[in-house]
Amino acid sequence: MSAFLSAFASLVGSLADLLQPLFHTASAAAAIVLFTALVRLAVHPLSRAAARGQKARGRLQPQIAELREKHGKNPERMQKAIMELHAAEKVSPLSGCLPSLLQMPAFFLLYHLFSSGSIGGEPNALLAHDLLGAPLGGRWHDALAHGGMFGGQGLVYLGIFAIVAAVATFTYGRTKRQMTAHPATPPTSPDGQPVPGMGAMTTLMPLLSFFTLITVAVVPLAAALYVVTTTTWTAVERAWLYRDAPVGGSVATAA
Repeated sequence: MSAFLSAFASLVGSLADLLQPLFHTASAAAAIVLFTALVRLAVHPLSRAAARGQKARGRLQPQIAELREKHGKNPERMQKAIMELHAAEKVSPLSGCLPSLLQMPAFFLLYHLFSSGSIGGEPNALLAHDLLGAPLGGRWHDALAHGGMFGGQGLVYLGIFAIVAAVATFTYGRTKRQMTAHPATPPTSPDGQPVPGMGAMTTLMPLLSFFTLITVAVVPLAAALYVVTTTTWTAVERAWLYRDAPVGGSVATAA
């Protein structure tokens, strides 16, 4: 882990040096935003594939409903028929998870990088960087202790919270419209009965995007910048990828 962290620290430091003439003291923060954009560009082909898969699954819903009705008394046969249908149409039920899963290592690397006082036995020089006076290794409670909510550091977090809230509101509205226009077929257990708790999960799903506010409040500012950038990218990317699909073609989730 230390070797990865050292290599990652060098990468972020190099990006910060590259951007320093443009962003000056905020060069490390800009490097994190750039790094996040590069990660999202790298996984964009998978996001496009996931979008195609979700659209295909949406087209299969009538056939899946028929299979559920036809094999409702034989859960094993029903599940097998649904899997065969997915295989015949070359649709993976899990394809939408890959883009989010592949981004997790980058987030955790940033989290550990800006939570560590030393890297490879040397002081972590990146902790000396800040964004408009707010240390990249600091957290919201640190900002509150240095000037309060409307102090210099506190205002940086308020700006980040405002961006997250705006993106979450956009995602919430889009998700609600999608779920209203095209309700998803509720998953069932092997005995054909509805999975317990899925009704509550469906109700809460549109609100999940607002949980990002909690994440931003408790992680180091550097990791918060990653979260803000990637969730904003996700909202814009999904709006673009599903622009030609009828409302309700997919359920958006924040990444």
